[in-house]
Parts: sequence; C-alpha cells; structure tokens
Amino acid sequence: MPYSADVTLLYLIKQVELAARSHLEDAVSPAGLTSLQYTALTVLERRPGLTSAQLARNSFVRAQTMAQMTTYLEGEGLIRRDRDPSSRRQFLLYLTAKGEEVVASLRESVAGIEQKMLSGLTEREALQLRALLRACRQALGGGDPH
Repeated sequence: MPYSADVTLLYLIKQVELAARSHLEDAVSPAGLTSLQYTALTVLERRPGLTSAQLARNSFVRAQTMAQMTTYLEGEGLIRRDRDPSSRRQFLLYLTAKGEEVVASLRESVAGIEQKMLSGLTEREALQLRALLRACRQALGGGDPH
C-alpha cells in the first residue's frame, strides 16, 4: 500500500500497537496469560516492589483493573504481596519463582515478535526508531520507559 500523507502518525502508532498486541496475545496465551498480564509481570521483573497503583501506571491499565489482575496473578502463584515496611497500609508486589519462570519461558517468543516487527529495517534504523519513540514519549511527558 503506498504511503498516504493523510494518515497521521498517531493513527499509524495505534495500528502498530494493535498488531503487536494481537501477536503478543497469541504468544502468551499458551501460558494462560493476556498481554496485559504479561506486561504487568515484565514490569515487576524490571522493577520489583511496586505498589498496585504504581504497577497500574507502568502497565497502562487503571488501578481497578490492576487490583483485579493482581488478585488473579497472585491466585495463580505468579506474584506475591508483601506488606510495605515503611507504610503498613500498602503492599508491595514481587514476582514469585513461578512468575519468573513463566516470564523467562515467554521471552524468546516475545523477542520474535519484535524481530518480526523490525524485519524491514536495518539495525541502524531500528536503533533510530527506538530513540525517536523515546523522544516522542518524553515530549508527551511520559519520561523514560519502565
């Protein structure tokens, strides 16, 4: 399909996101996960000890959705909640050993999605795309990815 100047970048970004999410759903569903649950697990892998509210912000879901999600993930033995020693009213979330295993088992499949997405780009173009997307995120007040 030839390039059309009337297609906005916002539209193209959303289309890429939808396609990537569809592929991610296919990759993580054999493990009994949704793409949003997988995202939450990978955020906890990178940043253990988040509150449910912090995890929601970093996983692109509302706090209420995250509360339901963490209940499910805890019930599946993928995460655990530990009382925050500095605030007895809060709980901090961590991956369990089982959660770590599940994330590790999906890593290759998920990396394959990214490789497929970038297959039409040179290595330099892929690095430029990553840098440009980070700049766009920062310009919109998103800061660095978590």
